[in-house]
Amino acid sequence: MGFQITVEPGRHVFEAGADEPILDAALRHGLMVPYGCRDGVCGACRSKVLSGQVDHGKIPPVGLGPAEREAGYALLCCARAQSNVVIEAREIRSSAEIPVKTLPARVEKMTLAAPDVMLLELKLPASERLQFLAGQYIDILLKDGRRRAFSLANAPHDDARLQLHIRRIPGGHFTEHVFTAMRERDLLRINGPHGGFFLREESARPILLIAGGTGFAPVKAIVEHALAEESQRPMTIYWGGRRREDLYLNTLSEGWMRTHAHIRYTPVLSESAQDDEWTGRTGLVHLAAMQDIPDLSAHQVYVCGAPAMVAAARRDFVGQCGLPEHEFFADAFEYAGDAKAPRVLSNRTD
Repeated sequence: MGFQITVEPGRHVFEAGADEPILDAALRHGLMVPYGCRDGVCGACRSKVLSGQVDHGKIPPVGLGPAEREAGYALLCCARAQSNVVIEAREIRSSAEIPVKTLPARVEKMTLAAPDVMLLELKLPASERLQFLAGQYIDILLKDGRRRAFSLANAPHDDARLQLHIRRIPGGHFTEHVFTAMRERDLLRINGPHGGFFLREESARPILLIAGGTGFAPVKAIVEHALAEESQRPMTIYWGGRRREDLYLNTLSEGWMRTHAHIRYTPVLSESAQDDEWTGRTGLVHLAAMQDIPDLSAHQVYVCGAPAMVAAARRDFVGQCGLPEHEFFADAFEYAGDAKAPRVLSNRTD
């Protein structure tokens, strides 16, 4: 049995199960409201119940005092609907509204997705959560003071673990450690979220997403977030790699297209070899998109990959395809060889 939850003043409506915290239901539907620990301690998700009944369980949450409960406030991470409910809650639309945190994280799982790509899952302490927007990144804080930045590959509603896609850079200070010495249950320190590369949900424009290599990580987060909020905006995805093995989650992307009529996906290889047995598109990934969608004047575009790819996409999409420049959003990454390397975004440092 479920109940209807209405969020004011935005008038967003979703359903929450009787045994489901209202915050969990909101995030599951892609609605971003403030939260922190998701355990009733920090009080960040405090919201006013305008009508209806909620229940916090037998033990009142630490983050909500008696006077606040008497005044009609609830902690969404603990409160469960007992009827249809109207709540007053602020919705997050900007990265500036989310606090940056420094947290410990344990390496929960390591999966070799390609010979040079590791999928890393990090688990935060039980009393902590990292709130972020789909497409943002975190810094790994190294013991020598250096930072290594990686995009979050999971959508915000799926925050029990943080997912990173890490490409091995020969001789790279951090990535060599990931592939040769890191073990599950190792501890790391992270800082985030960071970055302005995230889905602009207020727009109704069709979305074009271009990923190069492990630039697929934030694209994955954006797609999964849009699906969670049941957005019907058309999404066209192009993922480029050199060889077939660079498209390390190709089956996942194909599944999106099979399951959702508003999603199109095209993989593109730039240096396919005979043993790839590749019969798909070849060449530069942004040129493949231009061939299929020569007029981008009505689109919104998200590009994540190497700086040269991002620069070429911006130049050609704006200059030749009519894309309004303010509708182009990019996350360009480089591989930093030392502490003096320029700060950049995404799966981008060594």
